[in-house]
Amino acid sequence: MISPLRWFRPAEPKPLLPQDQIDNKYPYFRWRILEATFLGYAVFYLVRNNFPVVSKEMGDALQYSQEQITNILAVTAITYGLGKFVMGALSDRSNPKFFMPLGLILTAVCNLLFGASSQYETHFYLWALNGLVQGMGWPPCGRSLGHWFGVSERGSKFAIWNIAHNVGGGLVGIVAAYSAAWWGWRNAFYIPASIAIVTSVFLLFRLVDTPQSVGLPSIEEYQKDPEKDLRISIEEQEKELTFKEIIINKVFKNYYIWTFALANFFVYVVRYSLTDIGPTYLKFAKGATLEKGGISTFIYEFAGIGSTLLVGWGSDKLGGKRGMVSFLCMLPIFLALIALLFTPPGHLWLDLALFGVVGFFIYPPVMLLGVAGLDFTSKKAVGTAAGFIGLFGYLGRTSLSKAVGWMSTQPGFRWEQSIYLIIGATLVALALLGITWTWKPKA
Repeated sequence: MISPLRWFRPAEPKPLLPQDQIDNKYPYFRWRILEATFLGYAVFYLVRNNFPVVSKEMGDALQYSQEQITNILAVTAITYGLGKFVMGALSDRSNPKFFMPLGLILTAVCNLLFGASSQYETHFYLWALNGLVQGMGWPPCGRSLGHWFGVSERGSKFAIWNIAHNVGGGLVGIVAAYSAAWWGWRNAFYIPASIAIVTSVFLLFRLVDTPQSVGLPSIEEYQKDPEKDLRISIEEQEKELTFKEIIINKVFKNYYIWTFALANFFVYVVRYSLTDIGPTYLKFAKGATLEKGGISTFIYEFAGIGSTLLVGWGSDKLGGKRGMVSFLCMLPIFLALIALLFTPPGHLWLDLALFGVVGFFIYPPVMLLGVAGLDFTSKKAVGTAAGFIGLFGYLGRTSLSKAVGWMSTQPGFRWEQSIYLIIGATLVALALLGITWTWKPKA
C-alpha cells in the first residue's frame, strides 16, 4: 500500500519533452501556476482576516472584553508566524499541489467550528490553530513561483501575485461585514469557509510542482537567465536540500535574512495596524458604522494594487534593490499616520482617504521583503526563508495586539493613543531598511 504521505513529497522529474512541446507548454504552465496560487492565497485571507471585521459585534453578542478580543488577535498572529516558518520548512520538502489545498481545507474547518462556538476558550484555541494552518498558504506559493520564474523577472511577477493579498484582504472586509450585517456574526465565518472548501478542490486540479515534474527544463535552462551563473551545474541548483541545510545554512546563518526579518517586524506592525484595529478605531474614535468599518478594510487593501505592480517592476529595474525601494515607501506612510491623528470626527471620508494612502504604500514593502528572502537564499529554501521573515512580521503583529489590548484596560485610554505606537514602529522600520539601501541579489 502506498502511504498518503508520499503525495506530499516533491514530485519526481519526468523525461524531458521535445523542444516544440516545451515552447508551447512552458508559458501555459507559468500562467497556470500564477493564476492558481493567486486565487488560492486570496481565499486564505477570507478565512484569516474575517475575525477583526466582526470582532466588536461578536464581542457584544458574547460579552467579550476588548482585552479578550485582542488576545484572540494576538494568539493567531503568533501561531501564524510560527506556522509560516514551520510550514515553510515542510513546504520546501513538499508538493504544493497537495500541500496548499490541505491547508485551505483545515483553515475552513477551523472557521466552521469557530462560528458554531460561543465559548471564549474554544474561540481562543481554534483561532490559534487557524493561525498555524494558515502558514500552509504562502510557502507553497513561494516555492512554486521560485521554480517557475527567474531572478530577472522576480520583482514584477511577485508583484502581480502579491495583489492576491489586496484582493483577499479587501474582499474579506466586504464579505464578512455584510454576511454579519444580514445574517448574524456567525456567517462571517461560515460563508468564507464554504468558499475556501470549493477553492481547495480547484487548487487540487490546477496546481503542479516543479517544471521538471511535467517534463520541462528548469527555469534557468529555459530562460538562460543572464542573472544566473549557468557555469554552476543545473543539477546542483535543482538538488533538494535536507532540513538541516535549509534551516541552518540557508536561513539561520544568513545575515541578510536576519536583517530583513527584523525590518519586517516593524513593517508588519504598520501593515496590520489598520486591518486589526483600524475598523474598531473608526467605530470608537470616529463613530463609523459596521459597514463603513468593513469598507475601510476594502479601501486599505485595494489601494495597494497599483503601487505593488509599479514598485515590483521598478525594483527589478534597479537591480533588485528591494530594501531601498521599501525605505522610500515607508516615508509617506509616516506622514499619513500623523495626519490621521489630526482628522476630527465627522470627516470619515478623510480618514478613509488616509487609510488608502497607507495601504497604497505599505504593500510594496510587504511584498519586497518576501522577495528579498528568495533573492538572498536558495530557491530550494524559499519557503523557510520567507517563513522566517514572516515569523518576525507576525511577532510584530502580536506585539501590536497585546500592546493595544493592555492599553485599552488603562484608565483614560483613548483610541488615538494606539496611533502613536504605529508611528514609532514606522520610524524603526525606516532605520532598519536604511541599512539595506545598497543590497541587491548576486548575479
